[in-house]
Amino acid sequence: MTLMPWSAELELGIVEIDTQHRVLVDLANAMHDEIRDVGPLSPVIGQILESLVDYTHNHFIMEEVLFRKYAYSHEEAHEAEHGVFTGRIMDLLTRFEDGETVGQEALELLKDWLIHHICVVDRAYLPFMKAALEKESEANLVPFPT
Repeated sequence: MTLMPWSAELELGIVEIDTQHRVLVDLANAMHDEIRDVGPLSPVIGQILESLVDYTHNHFIMEEVLFRKYAYSHEEAHEAEHGVFTGRIMDLLTRFEDGETVGQEALELLKDWLIHHICVVDRAYLPFMKAALEKESEANLVPFPT
């Protein structure tokens, strides 16, 4: 059974962001499967946590670059959310490396945070970002004078 199936509810309609979100959901599902099939002390859990740290860092950078590029007015608050999540995942990874069983806690964090972040926090920037991307796309389609 999948922990968090990908659904239309999680799609924002910006391909690059949706693709990255889907990877994060897949990592959460991989952790769920590993805990269910092998157990909470599986070394693969550490690998998944490391992947989450790396991938979320890169995803957040991409979002933050877009915020700066298009002057998103709520950039600071959104970046603060990114910082909180990154800190929590780093803490889980550190605790796992110290021998703690953190898999279930990580699963709960991932499911709750991903759903809230994608469906509430990211959806809040969606109208702004779609308009900015559409405006940029239209500007790039202006024909050159002949």
